[in-house]
Amino acid sequence: MLTRLSLLLSLALLLACLAPANNKKKDSLPAEVLDAQTVVVLVDPDAGMSTSAPLANRTAQEDVEKALAKWGRLKPVLVGNTADLVITVRKGNGKIVQPTVNGEPTNDRPVVVQPSDNGIHIGAQQGRPPDSTQRPSQDTSPGLGSEVGSTEDTFLVYRGGPAGDALERAPVWRYVAKNGLHSPDVPAVAEFRKAIEAALKQQQKTTKP
Repeated sequence: MLTRLSLLLSLALLLACLAPANNKKKDSLPAEVLDAQTVVVLVDPDAGMSTSAPLANRTAQEDVEKALAKWGRLKPVLVGNTADLVITVRKGNGKIVQPTVNGEPTNDRPVVVQPSDNGIHIGAQQGRPPDSTQRPSQDTSPGLGSEVGSTEDTFLVYRGGPAGDALERAPVWRYVAKNGLHSPDVPAVAEFRKAIEAALKQQQKTTKP
């Protein structure tokens, strides 16, 4: 166990060293993003479910959908195959390594994590989203594990299309920051809106005769 934890910490430190100095946002946006009308919001399929805050990612998903709906430019939809854009969200909790519940597809119905006299009880509910946005899990039995990831909230934007293909490509815009998915303001959506508005202004300048 100690050896595994040591390897995870070493990997996390390596990733931190390789990360760019400013990873908060990427301002250049392709035409597909500027022309987009619909979006599907997913929990990052690689994110485990935190044992200390099991609903954190799903809450962030709902908060982002509400913020996008309030903005009005992009219409959130449930079927990823019909969306112009795919957004994934992942909550950070300030820890590089954290205990998680693994084994259930992230965008299925939530796994139920309940405290018990003997520790943590893990139960599963069956169900899948109405499309193929979730990569199939190798092990469908919920269990405890650990996760190495960003300590900050992550908001990634991908070109649309079949979700399995969309998430295989590099994101076209990203925002990684502490409390970036915090409700009710949801700074990640606000920054994405600013990036689109800035890109549209630049586009108008370049197309003027």
